[in-house]
Amino acid sequence: MEEQFKLIRQTRKRFIDLVSGLSIEQLNEIPNGMSNNIAWNFGHIVSSQQGLCNGFSGVPVHVPAELTAGYKKGTKPEAFISQDAIDRFKKYAVSAIDQLEKELQENAYSNYTPYETSYGYTLNNIDDAVRFFAVHDALHLGYAMAIRKNLSQQ
Repeated sequence: MEEQFKLIRQTRKRFIDLVSGLSIEQLNEIPNGMSNNIAWNFGHIVSSQQGLCNGFSGVPVHVPAELTAGYKKGTKPEAFISQDAIDRFKKYAVSAIDQLEKELQENAYSNYTPYETSYGYTLNNIDDAVRFFAVHDALHLGYAMAIRKNLSQQ
């Protein structure tokens, strides 16, 4: 699992670097032909990790619900995403992973409720959830990189 967390941290570092290098307007732009923006993708990875790991384990989430509500599966950007929200997501992108590692060591995730993802892959335990959200994070980083290439102002 140590290698898995190295990959997760590197993906999140790359996402934070991407987000940090763009203006708030660029982060909120939805290019033609696309259905969301970089800011939403960034919030979505943080929100999804909390739901997939903590939510299905009955472990309290560590990111405020009011911050993650608009980024869950099935949502899309509905309003301008503020710089404050981006800054908070940057913090939680790292701290939520630190907390997850700590709680894994404490065996806090032993009561996992199985969940079938939109990939058609069933998560049966926390190990499955960690593996899945690592792939999910990378997928959304890829989306965000594609969005960046299609922004009206580079």
